[in-house]
Amino acid sequence: MKNNGTSRRDFLRASAVAGGALGLGLVPGACEASRSNASSPQTGPAEKLKILVLGGTGFIGPHTVRYALERGHELTLFNRGRSNTELFPDVEKLVGDRNGELESLRGRSWDVCFDNNASNIDWVVYSTEFLEDSVDRYHYVSSRSAYSDLSSIPMGIHAPTFTYETAGVEPGAERLPYGLQKALCERQVQKVFPETSTIFRPGLIIGPGDATDRFTYWPVRIHRGGEVLSPGDPSDPVQIIDVRDFTEWMVRVAEEGHNGVFNCVGPATPRPMAELLYGIRAVTTAETTFTWVPQPFLEEQEIRPSPHMPVWMPPRPGREGFARFDLTPEVERGLTFRPLAVTAKETLDYHFARPQEEQENLRAGVTPEREAEVLAAWHAANG
Repeated sequence: MKNNGTSRRDFLRASAVAGGALGLGLVPGACEASRSNASSPQTGPAEKLKILVLGGTGFIGPHTVRYALERGHELTLFNRGRSNTELFPDVEKLVGDRNGELESLRGRSWDVCFDNNASNIDWVVYSTEFLEDSVDRYHYVSSRSAYSDLSSIPMGIHAPTFTYETAGVEPGAERLPYGLQKALCERQVQKVFPETSTIFRPGLIIGPGDATDRFTYWPVRIHRGGEVLSPGDPSDPVQIIDVRDFTEWMVRVAEEGHNGVFNCVGPATPRPMAELLYGIRAVTTAETTFTWVPQPFLEEQEIRPSPHMPVWMPPRPGREGFARFDLTPEVERGLTFRPLAVTAKETLDYHFARPQEEQENLRAGVTPEREAEVLAAWHAANG
């Protein structure tokens, strides 16, 4: 990809610098021009891209690939070829392993690489260094968990991310916390692709295809009807994102050549937990009531936010900004949010199309029996 003249990589770096000036408003009329010229779900891309997807068969991968194909791009998938191999039969697939087996990528070139599943720093070191001269832009899916300080309201991209020191971990430790891994991966990407990298920091990604059930629990539970154990204060804020909103926007960001760091949660105005649950109820016909149980009582009952009461993360000292992100830069660059009712309905459709065993054994939330026990204890304690 390199030659004696100005390479495409050099051109993109120069363009990125100019783009940064535009984004900061250093060029008169820049913001208006970027918004008016940006591609959208309706207009389509200005040019066809060659896209390499590392993975592509998990949760967010198929949504990314499907949308990029709909937009007319040329895709190559790189993975171990062990799961969901029936997907995308007409798309080029290269077999390898992120753990150093990258030879099938040698001698090829792409406009953009989507690295959407790596949480191991070694994998990202291997892929970025191997692909340094093979891809023009490297788009890495990180996580909101990379932030070491979530106390700011509103939260923005300049909040500090984890280091070994702030994570309380010695360099070289055998096991690293997830947030630290993501932060280290970000820095590796930015080191190898300093002007042509894009870092996406999503929160909880929800919707059809999510096998973790971290959002699915709520539509399923509310669809079942009856008295629903509802956690904390109804006003506790929630920011999550539909997998389609996230992955489709990633593709459009690649089309428009944006680089930088972006937070990916939604909606732009944090949604109260009550609005989330009531909004889900709107897509069912079940007779449902909600009983709000305060956090201290739930703690006494050993009911925790994430595994037992998914989505919910009550504000607490040091994490007040967890669900209070300012998404102004992302919205200005085209991030959109589909209605909650659409996500809830299509998540239910996905759930009821699964094998019966998966329907009966959700991976998140509390069992009906445990929920009934906690509700009975709450009512007994409060007359």
